[in-house]
Amino acid sequence: MKLISILILCCWSVPFPHLDDPVSPPDPIEERGLPRVLIIGDSISIGYTPFVQKALRDQATVVHNRGNAQHTGTGLKLIDRWLGNEKWDVIHFNWGLWDLCYRDPPGSRKQGKEKGQVTFSPEQYGINLEKLIVRLKKTEARLIWASITKVPEGEKGRIVGDDIRYNQVAQKLMKKYKIPINDLHAASSNFAPGLFRAPGDVHFNPEGRKALAKKVTEAIEKALQKRAGSSR
Repeated sequence: MKLISILILCCWSVPFPHLDDPVSPPDPIEERGLPRVLIIGDSISIGYTPFVQKALRDQATVVHNRGNAQHTGTGLKLIDRWLGNEKWDVIHFNWGLWDLCYRDPPGSRKQGKEKGQVTFSPEQYGINLEKLIVRLKKTEARLIWASITKVPEGEKGRIVGDDIRYNQVAQKLMKKYKIPINDLHAASSNFAPGLFRAPGDVHFNPEGRKALAKKVTEAIEKALQKRAGSSR
């Protein structure tokens, strides 16, 4: 009876995942001869990647990094593993929503902007992001930066407006390294409330993910065309 009580308590204390949480898509079956595209990002990118894969299935093999890319600190630790020894033609990448998120206690997965601590300041975010850009440039892939999507009113762990401030940091770096920006912040800022998963939630429902996927697909198609043109 004591063991059963302990098991019940453990199960009750572990938060259940949201039924609509996107899960990392499996690696697609690679078609020989097609360009290879890598998408790096957090759960927002995990949510739209399957729609991008479907849209580009005859044009490219689209792969998402294993798991959730989280913040730039995670990126610095795992970027070499994600890139592997593969040749990538296009890399569409993003970090930000985790970087600007407040955690209470710091370093945990529990959000809390009232008493919590931000994961990385805008200054440290810029330092980390530049290191990641330098590493990605070495791949010689065509790079595309996806701006941080909107932080809506009522978000528990993020301050409205930080999305704009952190995007400004990233924008300066993309200009410095001549990397095109896929402005998902502008796109998501124009979304109707019904495209978000819930009020005050940075995530999107399936229709919202499809809308973002359309923007991502267009950006990747453009990069593939330029890649093909430069190789002739």
